[in-house]
Amino acid sequence: MTSFGERIRAALTTHGQLCVGIDPHVPLLEEWGLDASGRAAREFGLRVVDACAGRVGVVKPQVSFFERYGSAGIAALEDVLAAARAAGLIVIADAKRGDIGSTMDAYAEAWLTPGSPLEADAMTANPFLGTGTLDGTFALAEASGKGVFVLAATSNPDAFTAQRARLEDGATVSAGIVREVSARNAATTPEGRWGSLGFVIGGTVDWAQAGLTAFSPVAPILAPGFGHQGAEPHHLGERFGDMGQAVIASESRSILAAGPDRLAARITERALLYRGD
Repeated sequence: MTSFGERIRAALTTHGQLCVGIDPHVPLLEEWGLDASGRAAREFGLRVVDACAGRVGVVKPQVSFFERYGSAGIAALEDVLAAARAAGLIVIADAKRGDIGSTMDAYAEAWLTPGSPLEADAMTANPFLGTGTLDGTFALAEASGKGVFVLAATSNPDAFTAQRARLEDGATVSAGIVREVSARNAATTPEGRWGSLGFVIGGTVDWAQAGLTAFSPVAPILAPGFGHQGAEPHHLGERFGDMGQAVIASESRSILAAGPDRLAARITERALLYRGD
């Protein structure tokens, strides 16, 4: 079984570093001529999947925009996840789950269990109840060839309160999270390969301010904030330095706002920029 780290590495090499967010929030649905419903979220999501197939390697459905429609939204999300994986796309469920004990384990089982209705290739997870609360999630991911992206340094203004706080050894909380998860990767990842436990680090984050440095082994970095929020392809090297090769640059609004008729062309345009073509 090929590890998630090596699968994402291959996808970035083949298709480039652009990841397309699937975010059917109400203003976008309206711009696309759709109503605010689970049915519309399904149509929106499937159109995005069709446009992404063969053009990028990774998509990231934002779970909340489907959950808001209750059972109809969850059913829509199941269809979108299945269609994306069937199209050969790597699917990151942006669920940001975080809890303790069996509760967190159940979240992980929902998103990372092969054959689950909500099966994805990876999920985002919140470590701020302690990275140890994710041990069961990490174990399931490793056993199933899945990935986990742990929130480490987000770019929202309020993040500075908790994430830039200092631990007893002087490291920031963000740096402490990266250190602990990297140790897990080091224990489970053969030399020369990418770890399957990655990090969420915003595309607009200043690494020095966040107390971050390059880490080993290399692991994928999911970086929201590209496109509409201001980060651009040339920032990969400027902001991520030696880790730039591992960045999955997530764009949503900047692509989805093109509308259904221009969507495929916009994806192609943006993907070429990340490949340097």
